[in-house]
Amino acid sequence: MIDSPDPRVGADGAPLVLSLRGLRKRFGQFVAVDDLSLDVPAGAMLGLLGPNGAGKTTTLSMATGVLRPDAGTATVLGHDVWADPAAAKGRMGVLPDGVRMFDRLTGSELLRYTGLLHGMADADVTERAGELLEALGLSGADRTLVVDYSAGMRKKIGLACALIHAPRLLVLDEPLEAVDPVSGETIRQILRAFVAGGGTVVMSSHVMELVESLCDRVAVVAAGRILAHGSLDEVRSGSSLQDRFLDLVGRHELGEETLAWLRSS
Repeated sequence: MIDSPDPRVGADGAPLVLSLRGLRKRFGQFVAVDDLSLDVPAGAMLGLLGPNGAGKTTTLSMATGVLRPDAGTATVLGHDVWADPAAAKGRMGVLPDGVRMFDRLTGSELLRYTGLLHGMADADVTERAGELLEALGLSGADRTLVVDYSAGMRKKIGLACALIHAPRLLVLDEPLEAVDPVSGETIRQILRAFVAGGGTVVMSSHVMELVESLCDRVAVVAAGRILAHGSLDEVRSGSSLQDRFLDLVGRHELGEETLAWLRSS
């Protein structure tokens, strides 16, 4: 899967935006991520798939500097996330699972705070914040405290915070969870435009249709390991992504008598 020793360049010579090498993480006796390696080339939109407990969120947390790995490295555009965190984190935008944020600020204040933390000029922060709030349908709630936002609105303001400094890499954990269909389509358009403009996206999701319609690359994770990785067509191998995913991670078949008491008499 990974032949190049250089985390900046893939085996085919293409530049890499994200390179994960030998990541490992254990919680007590539970091995969450087990020697996981993954390269993401520039301009890709990669969908990270896996069952609950597969290690997706742990992997993304280690890739973005939220959780220190027990072993291995994560590199963003040649900058080690743990050895050179300021350079690595300045080049990526992150929408983590759970969207922890300063929710006693309004939407506008949160975006301004985030932009200034990234060293942006005040005028640029103001302009971009207004554009993001408008694009994501939050302009009417720009003076509402984030703590009073709905789950979908919190997801959207989190995405706005990830985008405001124009990163080269977006790492998104379930970006459309709790988002209504209209806003979901808007987010799809934003992500497509981001990639068309030279950006790279890594996103986890349980929604196969979302990954199949949006991503051009896929990685399937189970038990902390990569089971398949490549272009969408390579991973599907002639099947639907749903069927291929179930073939890789295993199906859970219910016996005829399982939950028999639910059937009408």
